[in-house]
Amino acid sequence: MNLRNVAIIAHVDHGKTTLVDQLLAQSGVFRANEATTERAMDSNDQEKERGITILAKCTSVLWNGKAGETRINIIDTPGHADFGGEVERILGMVDGCVILVDAEEGVMPQTKFVLTKALKMGLRPILCINKVDRAHADPDRVHNETFDLFAAIGATDEQLDFPHIYASGRSGWATLDLNQPNDNLAPLFDLIVDHVPPPAVQANRDKPFRMLDVLIESDPFLGRLLTGRIESGKAVPGMAIHALDRDGKEIERGRITKVLAFRGLKRQPLDEGSEAGDIVAIAGMSKATVADTLCAMEVTEPLDAQPIDPPTISMTVSVNDSPLAGREGDKVQSRVIRDRLLKEAEANVAIRVTTTEGGDAYEVAGRGELQLGVLIENMRREGFEVSISRPRVVFQTGENGEKLEPIEDVMVDVDDEFSGIVIEKLSARKAEMTDMGPSGAGKTRIQLKCPSRSLIGYQGEFLTDTRGSGVLNRVFSHYEPHKGAIDGRLKGVLISNSDGETAAFALWNLEDRGIMFVGAGEKTYQGMIIGENSRWDDLDVNPIKGKQLTNVRAAGKDEAVRLTPPRQMSLEQAIAYIEEDELVEVTPKSIRLRKQVLNPSFRKKRVKPD
Repeated sequence: MNLRNVAIIAHVDHGKTTLVDQLLAQSGVFRANEATTERAMDSNDQEKERGITILAKCTSVLWNGKAGETRINIIDTPGHADFGGEVERILGMVDGCVILVDAEEGVMPQTKFVLTKALKMGLRPILCINKVDRAHADPDRVHNETFDLFAAIGATDEQLDFPHIYASGRSGWATLDLNQPNDNLAPLFDLIVDHVPPPAVQANRDKPFRMLDVLIESDPFLGRLLTGRIESGKAVPGMAIHALDRDGKEIERGRITKVLAFRGLKRQPLDEGSEAGDIVAIAGMSKATVADTLCAMEVTEPLDAQPIDPPTISMTVSVNDSPLAGREGDKVQSRVIRDRLLKEAEANVAIRVTTTEGGDAYEVAGRGELQLGVLIENMRREGFEVSISRPRVVFQTGENGEKLEPIEDVMVDVDDEFSGIVIEKLSARKAEMTDMGPSGAGKTRIQLKCPSRSLIGYQGEFLTDTRGSGVLNRVFSHYEPHKGAIDGRLKGVLISNSDGETAAFALWNLEDRGIMFVGAGEKTYQGMIIGENSRWDDLDVNPIKGKQLTNVRAAGKDEAVRLTPPRQMSLEQAIAYIEEDELVEVTPKSIRLRKQVLNPSFRKKRVKPD
């Protein structure tokens, strides 16, 4: 049987997972009476809620087309730059890639990021211009933009000669010529089979077994599952193997208990095993992890692992020590938090965990606020209580000892009327504009180079400035010398000076002072942030003071208290909002903001800015 391994890569929200749904449906993976879900590959709870792909996942379809029966292993990759570590690892398993580009939005920062990685590895690309049925679609412009991008990032002549196809993933059709309508995805299947070469490693089927592990997960029955492409030989259940790290040092010895191949959305055990070129999951090892080589006992040379870009953002995760600690979560000890973070770092190579000097807090470094936010959100759903600091960028030291900071490529799409305020705000944050032009439908596209630290906390301000209509995309580019000080939050906060439950009467009186983050009847404690001050400085207030009752009636005494609804922050918004001397308290039921030092007497007095 013919075999093809292909990855589908694109910018976030360009329709990868929806297209994979249609590929699965049209290849006959689902039975006629089988219930199917939208975005079937987004199996994680947070993926369903957020509508984005977070983890790279593999599926497999059988296609009986012009070239006969072919098994196509398809890998759906995340489209968000924060999860780029997932993309970097899995590209080594495939021989070609389908680059999906939105026919209206065109080439975006993440398209450039994943395409650069794919071309460096010598993959053969296919351009799929998706959503051609959108109102403002311009496939010809997008095709030209993509060709220019290929040339700009150094594609070879062979890679520049890429085929292209037009598609609508939601409607489930693809065509090589827009003048010839079609109602299915057969042209895309046939193009993958024709253009993507069969795995070159199939020639190594008679050599000893070797496989590089790129994905790791746990199964309650089988234990640790290690997924990768078999580079040589054959994996057979019961076979003795050992695991080697990058330096060739043996980590452990064991036996393959199960060989699981991807067949549609399910994994099926293969009793006869699987040969070189196929993507499989292997059970039976307890210590081997990502980037380790699983191989036959006689093999002593490990396979080369793809280098991973360094983290750019870090934050401190520590034990929750607030007065309300331990009331909502059951995993509160430092040791339990450490084990959970180390387990995450083992499975996700883009995350790095180190212990701080005191030993009771952990420095977690990753690609961006969203990636770290997803990790903390998973932990709170598992019953953890933690305190989180403001994100900080990871600096590097240059050859001359100078301080280097990460710079990001930023692409902003806004309505024409808001372009001025966006440029003004980002320029004040040390951003440099590289290009600006109309993107159609009354919108302007602005491209900038911007320090990573200046974007921390900017997303909320950006949405306010653009009335919620702006779209900001960013991806790490390179390191440059430190750009100097950047202004932080311009407003102070309202801080509770008492422990107890908030009173509606007290909050009603405080509304003139600023925006509230809490409603009536919520638990609060000394040092907890309950609102945003309308002025530059922090203000200690009493949110639990009730109305003094008397037995004297007077006109106007019994006005009904009507409170403005409080501003509810998501986890990412809270992390981006806080300053250096503040923390986010995260529990399974609550997200609270607080000062690091709760007692106002010990808190540093803020100095009015110049």
